[in-house]
Formats: sequence, C-alpha cells, structure tokens
Amino acid sequence: MHNKSSEKSVLIDKTLLPPAVLGDKSVLSETARAEIRKYSGARPIPFTLQLMLAWLIIVGVISWALWVDSIWATAVAIFIVATRQNILGLLVHEQAHMLGYNHKFGDLLVNLFAAFPLMVLTVEKYAQVHLTHHRYFNLENDPDFIRKSGENWSVPKSRLDVVKILLVDLTGINTLKLIHGKNVKPDSTAFSARKSNLFWVRPLYFLVLAGVLTWTHAWGIFFLYWVLPALTVTQAINTWGALCEHKYNLAGASVADSTPLILPRWWEKLLLPDLNFSMHPYHHYFPEVSFSFLPKVHEIYCRENKVNQENVFLGNYGFFKFITTQKAGA
Repeated sequence: MHNKSSEKSVLIDKTLLPPAVLGDKSVLSETARAEIRKYSGARPIPFTLQLMLAWLIIVGVISWALWVDSIWATAVAIFIVATRQNILGLLVHEQAHMLGYNHKFGDLLVNLFAAFPLMVLTVEKYAQVHLTHHRYFNLENDPDFIRKSGENWSVPKSRLDVVKILLVDLTGINTLKLIHGKNVKPDSTAFSARKSNLFWVRPLYFLVLAGVLTWTHAWGIFFLYWVLPALTVTQAINTWGALCEHKYNLAGASVADSTPLILPRWWEKLLLPDLNFSMHPYHHYFPEVSFSFLPKVHEIYCRENKVNQENVFLGNYGFFKFITTQKAGA
C-alpha cells in the first residue's frame, strides 16, 4: 500500500476508454477457451529468434554507421538501436511471466542477453513490480497506478503537450525519474522472489564489459551508440508505449475500460516493433500466453464476436489522435 505522499499525487479520472475487447475468458465459449489454453506456456523458439534478431540488427546498424561515418548515419543508428533496446525490455517483460524460458537458468539467460545490457533492469526486480501490477490492477497496491499517476499521465491532452512530454524524454532529463519510479516496492504477497545469483553475476557482468571496452578502446562507441539512445530515444519510446498500455488515473477501472486495443499498421511494425504489446487487453486476460500467440487470441475473440471493431485503434496515430481529441473511431 502506498504512503500518504503517494496518495496526494494520485489524480483520479472518471473518463473511461470505449472498450474494444468485451471481457475476459468468461465471455468466450468453452471451445474458444480450450483453444487458447493450447497457446499457454513458455515459447522459447520465437523468444530466442526475437532476441537474436534484436542483437543482429544492433550489431549490424552500429557497424554500418561506423563504416558510413556521417552524422545522418549516426542518427539513424541511434534510433534503430533504441527500437531494439525497447525489444530487449519487452523480452524481459515476457520472461517475467516465464514465457521465454521456463527452466532454472531462464532468468539468468534473459538477464545476460536482455536485462543487464539495459543497465538498470533485472528480470527478478521487474517481475516483482510487474506481477504486482497484474494482481492489483488499478488498485492502491498497483505499482503502475502509483507511479503513473498525475497530470503527465492524464489524457486527453493537446497534441503539443504530448509532443512536449516525448521531447523532454529525448533530452534524457527524465531518466533518473524513470529509474526512481521503477523502485516502487511491490506487495510482498504478490510475488515469491525467484532464486538468483545477481549478487555476484551482475557485478561480474559489468566488470567484464568494462574490461572488454577498455581492451578494445570502444568506450566512445559504447556511449554514443548504446548509452545515448538508452537515455534519450528509448525513454521516449517507453513513454509512448506506456501511454498506449493503459489509461491511467482510473482508480478501480477494469481492463476493458482502461486498456486500448491498438493494431499497428505494417509499416509501424517495421519502424517501431512492439512484440504485439499493443494487444494489451489480451495480455491481461491471458498473461500465460506468449506475445507470439496474441494475434491468434485476437482472431478467436473476433470469431466469437467479442471485439467492438469501432473501438479498435488502427495504428499508433489512430490512438494519438484519440487521446488528443477524445473522438472514438479515430
């Protein structure tokens, strides 16, 4: 439960989102529920492919930018690296639900190849906060309800205000605030800490990284092509992703009333891939289903006539237009 200072910062909004997904698994037929159960559990192959693809693109685009050696190539590389840092963060989210690797070394592998490279993240710490969010959704125990409350997270806003928020993220000013926000303590009853060796593995990881960067004289490359995007573009992507995740400041609101269903256009999936995270209502209704099967869940809901198509947002711009005008069917 949050303290009094947290209570003062919580802004309560009564304007609900028009629901697109019309309920949890209880609204589906038994046949549909059985079909979705087949998609439950860890899916290491698509998880690993996404992890490998992210690193292939990161290494490739940095190598290309160093070869071209121009300001425009550097700018392009920084943006693309940031989009893949976002993918690494989303894979950490998947592993928090044990949807990547469901074995004793799963968390360690994801820490080494996805969480630790992001410098401030670990699977275990993220899982504690995120699973508490799922258990106490939009209640006073929900860490996301606490830290994503207040005027900055309130919509509708003018287009200029939304752009200003994203531009501030691009300056890196909000980085420390973001890190502090992720330190909200979860409810101790919501999550049993997984066994980890973070007390020695994480320091060793950064020690080895520092040694390799020193040996290869690559500190400049590391700061320009990894730290800089992490502090700037990645923060703006994270903020936009959070705005698309839920409508905040809605105390006690259901998933249907606070969680948009956004179907990105094909070019948005190329420019800003999100591992189907914008199908977020389905993730809350079926947190045991991998990102790779959320489109299948959507197909099932459509087949069962449990999707209000008028309230589905087509593309990120459709949702942007909605939260800056509050007109449904954007």
